[in-house]
Amino acid sequence: MSAAGEARFDAKAFALLSEMREEDARALAELVEFKKLARGRKLFREGGEAEGLVLLASGRLELTSKRGEKAEIGPGSALGGLSLVVIGPRETTARTLEPCGLWTLQREDFLRLADDHPRTACRLCEAILQEVGSALREQLGAAAR
Repeated sequence: MSAAGEARFDAKAFALLSEMREEDARALAELVEFKKLARGRKLFREGGEAEGLVLLASGRLELTSKRGEKAEIGPGSALGGLSLVVIGPRETTARTLEPCGLWTLQREDFLRLADDHPRTACRLCEAILQEVGSALREQLGAAAR
């Protein structure tokens, strides 16, 4: 649902969901929530419970960790997909570098999606696992060099 009609969910705007069929995107659109965050706001903190998927529609986020890792991400990026099915702590802190618009899918809403639209939930899980697999292969390749 969009906040006061301010935004319309477009699954194709996110790399994670770019292959999603229209009917699956409509089912997902019924459950995601749009939020706006001002510059300098923390979206979540490292160590806090990961509660769901975050899809960055606009703006830039800085990701930092206590291990010294630092990255910036922009529109079209997804965070926290695994938290839809695996309960655990966040691995990073996310802070807005500029005003951001983002869509969230909470774990309990994903479970409702799995009940009402199991094929859509399965396709979302497949996309998340493909993304995780690609990241793992990239890390293994870098470690082998």
